[in-house]
Amino acid sequence: MLEVAALDAWYGQAQILYGVSLAVGAGECVALVGRNGAGKSTTMKAIMGLIAKRRGRVAFRGRDISALPPYRIGRLGLGWVPEDRRIFTDLTVRENLAVAKQPKREGAPEWTPERLYALFPNLGLMPDRPGGRMSGGEQQMLTVARTLMGNPYLVLLDEPSEGVAPIIVEEMARMIVALKQAGVAVLLSEQNLHFARLVSDRAVVLEKGEVRFEGTMDALMSDETLLRTHLSV
Repeated sequence: MLEVAALDAWYGQAQILYGVSLAVGAGECVALVGRNGAGKSTTMKAIMGLIAKRRGRVAFRGRDISALPPYRIGRLGLGWVPEDRRIFTDLTVRENLAVAKQPKREGAPEWTPERLYALFPNLGLMPDRPGGRMSGGEQQMLTVARTLMGNPYLVLLDEPSEGVAPIIVEEMARMIVALKQAGVAVLLSEQNLHFARLVSDRAVVLEKGEVRFEGTMDALMSDETLLRTHLSV
């Protein structure tokens, strides 16, 4: 579904990513883990074409998207849930979902507001509430739901469990499992290793913009030296 090869990225003159390579298959969740500043969010932004200075190859469903602008990447069915949410605070839940609707895609699940309310029951209780009057966790759920209205083949989830209540984290975990069962691929950026372990099939460990490990989640969690060296605070 997604192949990233030798990806470099810069902010101005500062290089952040160094030869990052990874792959995500249909119905699979791959966790991108690492400390703060390791390059996880930058990797996602580079995949989405949001980093002006980048080098390397990004292929989505067999098509090279390395040189495409973000809006064209989105139209191909690659969804991105940013860490800072960016909902429309003046619009209601229902309106936030409506503006994100895209046509049905062959081979991808079709999402409707009703299906999303079943996935996120909290949203179903507040369809007419403005986004600005929602809690941080509710806004996070709305951001994910709005992305799914685009009927994506693959979703980039940037730190979905950060700063939200445990009950919301549980809903996020159930949501990722439901996406996998529907055949949607997920690339998850996450610092919460417990959360990542619950939902992920494989892991890619980043440190200072370089891949330090790629393998199964079980292999990562059983390697105490790797955890201590690259992921302990």
